[in-house]
Amino acid sequence: MVRLKTLNQPVGVLLIFLTSQIGFSFRVAKAQTPVAPTTTTKSICSSQLGTAIDAVINRPLFSRGRWGILIQPLSTGQTLYSRDAQKYFTPASNLKLLTTAAALQELGANFRIRTSIYQNGNGVLRVVGRGDPSLSDTELQKLAQQLKQKRITQIQQLSADNSYIQGDIVNPTWQWEDVQSSDGVPVSSFILNKNIFSFKLVPQAVGKSLQVLWLDPGEAKQWQIINQSITVPQNQPSYVNVTRELSGTVLRIQGQLTTNSEPSLIDLPVVDPNYYFLRRFRTALATEKINLGQTLVVNGGVNQQEIAFVESPPLAELLAETNLNSNNLYAEALLRALAVKKTRLKNQTSADVGLEVVKASLTKLGVDPANYILVDGSGLSRRDLVTPEAFVQTLRGMAKTPAAYIYRASLPVAGKSGTLKGRFQDTPAEGIVQAKTGTLTGVVSLSGYMNAPKYEPLVFSIIVNQSDQSATVIRQAIDEVVILLTQLQHC
Repeated sequence: MVRLKTLNQPVGVLLIFLTSQIGFSFRVAKAQTPVAPTTTTKSICSSQLGTAIDAVINRPLFSRGRWGILIQPLSTGQTLYSRDAQKYFTPASNLKLLTTAAALQELGANFRIRTSIYQNGNGVLRVVGRGDPSLSDTELQKLAQQLKQKRITQIQQLSADNSYIQGDIVNPTWQWEDVQSSDGVPVSSFILNKNIFSFKLVPQAVGKSLQVLWLDPGEAKQWQIINQSITVPQNQPSYVNVTRELSGTVLRIQGQLTTNSEPSLIDLPVVDPNYYFLRRFRTALATEKINLGQTLVVNGGVNQQEIAFVESPPLAELLAETNLNSNNLYAEALLRALAVKKTRLKNQTSADVGLEVVKASLTKLGVDPANYILVDGSGLSRRDLVTPEAFVQTLRGMAKTPAAYIYRASLPVAGKSGTLKGRFQDTPAEGIVQAKTGTLTGVVSLSGYMNAPKYEPLVFSIIVNQSDQSATVIRQAIDEVVILLTQLQHC
C-alpha cells in the first residue's frame, strides 16, 4: 500500500496485480522536489571541470549506476566533458526534446489540430476527431453552440469517425502501471479532457465507507463500485488502493482516510475514448436543447459539408505544455500529428509513420540516426534508447533554426517554471538554465541549455540509468554538476 498525503492533492493509486484485476498507479506531472546542492560558489577553469564532475558522480553511492554526460559550448562541437556520451541510455521524458523538435520543424509554430462536424443530409452528422490533446468540454460546448446557430435542434444519427489516427490506443511496450494511470492514457483520434475521468473519495464518520463523489455523474453509470474503504480516526495513516477488473466495468476501492481530512481526488484513464467523447458530447448538445438520437463509431467515410469546427491552440502552445509540464499525452498526440507529413502504408500505424518523420527531421538537423532508437514520442517506454550526444546534437541543431526561440521557450526554467520550478532555487543556476527533465524508476535525466555567466552559452545532457538511489538523491548530484557549469570561466 502507498502512504498518501490527502490535503488538496490527488491520491496515488497503488499498482496491484491480482488474478482478475489490474491496479491503477497514478502519478501527477509536477514541479520536482527542490534539493540543495552542496557545491559552493567559485570559479573553475574548463581544464578543471572533469575533475570536479568526477568528484560528484564517482561517489560510492553511485557505483552501481550508469552515467552518460556530454557538455559542449553551444556554438562549437568542442567537448568540455564526456562520459559514455555515445552509449545508449533509457532517456525517460528527455525524449520529448526529439519529438517536439521534429514537430516544430515539420508542422510549424502555427499548426493547429482541427475537430470537425460534417452534415451528410437527413439529420445525419459525422464528427471527425484528429487527435487534439487540448480538447475539453468547453470545446464541445462551442461545437454544440455552432450547431444551434445553424438551427439544428434534432440529430437523428451522430457517427464518430476515428480513422484519422490508426493503431493501438496505448503503446504495447508501456508498463501496466503506466497504462493504468494518467501517465499512459489512451491516444486516439478522439481525446477529451485528457482522456481521464475523475472522482473524489470523501471521508465520513469513523467506521463508515468513504463516499464516492463523481465529477461526471454520467461516467458513474459505466462502473460497478465495490467499496471496501473505511474512514478512520485522525491518528491513523491514510492510503487508498483502486483496482479495475479486466472486464473494465468494476472498480474496487480499498484503503482508509482519516475523518475530517480533505477529499482525495482519483484520476483514471478512460477505457474507450470514442464512446467517452460521444457521452460527453450528448451532454453538451442537451444544454443547447439539441436532441441526439443514435450514436455510433465508424472508421472512415466521406467528408461532405463542414458545419462546425474547433481548433487546438497553435503548436507553439502545445509544445510548451509538452515540455514545461512533461505531458505524455501531448507528446504522443504530436507524434501522431507528424504522420500527416508522409503517406501511411497499409497496416502501418500513425505512430510508426510519425517516428519515421521524426527520424528524417532530426537527420536534417544534424542528429546521427545511430544515436537513438525510438518506440514512442513521450519517453514512457523503456525500449527507447538515446545517447547523450543525440540530445546535444538536437539542442544545438534547433538553436540554429528560425524557430530556436519557440523551442527554447517551451523548456522549463531553473527555479522558475514547469518541472524545474522547485529545483535550483537560490543557486547560481536559477534563471539561466532551460532544460527538459526526465524520470522513471531507476532513471533520471536532464538535458538543455545554460547561459553561463562567465563563459559562453552551453548545451548539456546528463542521464543516469540503473541506479539504486532515489530520484531525489540522483537529482541532487545532477544539480551539483549543473551548478559547476555556472562557475566555468576562461582561463
